[in-house]
Amino acid sequence: MNRAFSQVLFSFLLAAAASTTVCAQGTEKDYERAKSLDRQLSGKVWHSDIRPAWVGKSNLLIFEDRSASGKEFILADPAKKTTRKAFDAVKLAYALGKVTGDTVKAEDIPVRNIEMSDDLKTMTFEYSGSVYKCDFKKYTVTKEREARRPFAWGGDGNRWPWGFRDESAGRPDTSPDKKMTAFVRDYNLWVRDLKEKKEYRLSYDGGIGKYYSASVEWSPDSRKIMAYLVIPAEKHMISYVESSPEDQVQPKYYTYEYTKPGDAVPQRFPQIFDVTARKHIVVEETMIPNQYSVDNFRWDSLGSSLTFEYNKRGHQVYRVMRIDASTGKMSVVIDEQSPTFIDYSGKKYRYDVKSTGEIIWASERDGWNHLWLYDGATGKVKNQVTSGEWVVRGVVSVDEKGRSILFRASGREQGDPYLIHYYRIGFDGTGLTHLTPADGNHEALFSADGKYFVDTWSRVDMPPVSVILSSADGSEMMKLAEADITDLRATGWQNAEVFTAKGRDGVTDIWGIIIRPLNFDPSRKYPVIENIYAGPHSSFVPKTFRPAYGNMNSLAELGFIVVQIDGMGTSNRSKKFHDVAWKNIKDAGFPDRILWMQATAKKYPYMDIERVGVYGTSAGGQNSAGAVLFHSEFYDVAVSSCGCHDNRMDKIWWNEAWMGWPVDQSYIESSNVENAHLLKGKLLLINGEMDNNVDPASTTQLVNALIKAGKDFDYLLVPGMQHSSGGVYGERRRMDFFVEHLLGVNPPDWNKKEK
Repeated sequence: MNRAFSQVLFSFLLAAAASTTVCAQGTEKDYERAKSLDRQLSGKVWHSDIRPAWVGKSNLLIFEDRSASGKEFILADPAKKTTRKAFDAVKLAYALGKVTGDTVKAEDIPVRNIEMSDDLKTMTFEYSGSVYKCDFKKYTVTKEREARRPFAWGGDGNRWPWGFRDESAGRPDTSPDKKMTAFVRDYNLWVRDLKEKKEYRLSYDGGIGKYYSASVEWSPDSRKIMAYLVIPAEKHMISYVESSPEDQVQPKYYTYEYTKPGDAVPQRFPQIFDVTARKHIVVEETMIPNQYSVDNFRWDSLGSSLTFEYNKRGHQVYRVMRIDASTGKMSVVIDEQSPTFIDYSGKKYRYDVKSTGEIIWASERDGWNHLWLYDGATGKVKNQVTSGEWVVRGVVSVDEKGRSILFRASGREQGDPYLIHYYRIGFDGTGLTHLTPADGNHEALFSADGKYFVDTWSRVDMPPVSVILSSADGSEMMKLAEADITDLRATGWQNAEVFTAKGRDGVTDIWGIIIRPLNFDPSRKYPVIENIYAGPHSSFVPKTFRPAYGNMNSLAELGFIVVQIDGMGTSNRSKKFHDVAWKNIKDAGFPDRILWMQATAKKYPYMDIERVGVYGTSAGGQNSAGAVLFHSEFYDVAVSSCGCHDNRMDKIWWNEAWMGWPVDQSYIESSNVENAHLLKGKLLLINGEMDNNVDPASTTQLVNALIKAGKDFDYLLVPGMQHSSGGVYGERRRMDFFVEHLLGVNPPDWNKKEK
């Protein structure tokens, strides 16, 4: 059937059926169920989130076990395979309540980040924003300090992340022998003799437009210093108007540094100074042109040379370089090159083996992310450590004495190629040992001596299991907890379904999940909505168990099937899979996503892919808007939140990483702004006026282009909002938009409702 005709016909049938309650979807009752879903499902899973913590340097473990009767703290001994209560909860609750003045229930003590002493006599923990200490001898509790809060980028100029820091000032840097400090004065490098209280100038070539950085690296013997000579770049500033500040009537105006693709970036040239001889050893600059960055400087143990990493602008050349500290001569140790991009932000790994001078290095040169062993002196590859059609996801630890590597990887075992497992392998590539045999996504916590580890594993369709395993061979020492979802299933809940289909090449498996409403009825027809985020920096489909996956489940309750898919161009598969994104952000894996949804609809006819919506935030905002520009033959309705709609408008690191440098025609071809005239279907744009991640003007420019193209669309600007989907109000508007345009139902009249 012609798609356009079928949509008209379906709209007619929807209107005809609107008065019947039997087939009603998007009703006020559905909204109420969606709103209360998290509350309805909360507290229905027991023995799940155990929050394990190893006790000091011992092999004892403390963990939480929550059941319907309350929460217990348990001490496990894997060597003896025994468990017991970690402490007297009644006494701790009483003591904590006495100090804080709060009513603390013994069956549910809300403490976090527990650290118990090796002798089990004391314990520190976080409670209500502070750190407390309990002495178990008399069960006395004392407040130690305020808890450290995780750093978050805020809305003030001192905490703005998207520029390059000014290195012309900083604290003095003390030498390893504590006899001298290095500092910058009037753009040049100086040292101060702490004993003689004398100062000596080391450099004379610094000045306005070319200064020495206060960030230096002393050699281990305190005889030499590496210092950057920095050529700063002109700052790119962006401006914000906060229309409705809470502390005044008049708007506020802000200006921040925000470096974008194509902008000039600082150039840093390392220089060596012999402190004893007060001599400047000039380092050649010709081998590190067009820098994106030079960093990670490391002196050798003798102070005779140092290495650093050079990332050439465009991210197609990444090298480990060496400087001879006596001559200033520079040479290449490791030369990583790619015709597309090097995923330096997601996959780079380097470990210098101190005892041998070898380097363990991660590379995708064979088409998969693997570990390689280099001779650090000659720069020659000694051997490939890991190999195969699977991906190393990260190194946990390196045992230099035993010459083995503990690492995380995915794709080696049968089934879902994104599930993380843990392995050990020798430096020479032999002795690969699989430590986590269970079929699931694993998260490990190793004891201080590495003898044991807590393995918590689950899948989207499998509740968590926590065990203690041996780090030697992965054998099970003892089971700690196995989640009980009986109460969860009693609500009518069903887990998300994992689904695979072939991608555009007809060979590669594309993985995603399907989420259905609690009142799912297979005899009905359900529009399909895709939650999209196709940022090339990772993969995004959930792999661990949760009762609900945020707004996807809430949206499903309104009468939709909601899906999430990892298409080509995202990470954690082969290099070929990832390279689809190269200079091609607009692709976003759409050919794979569409085939995946067509395959699901073939298996499940109740999935109506004649009515397809899509939504996303940030990179997903760019993707969702792109769906109704570049693929309107399939996608009908899109809600786009705080999207980067033209990669020339967004932060430099993320966009040049995938789109390359210099800025070229590919940026224009992937731009939603440049292609706004292609819009078909319905589009809602949501943006926060104080978005501190993506320049809000990116969305405004798309608005302007759509207006010039004569296109109809909806636009919501949220005053004071930063980088988000628009908050509670924006979430509700997204629901309304899909209900109206996919279900053909008028949303509730919220203006008639009580707040």
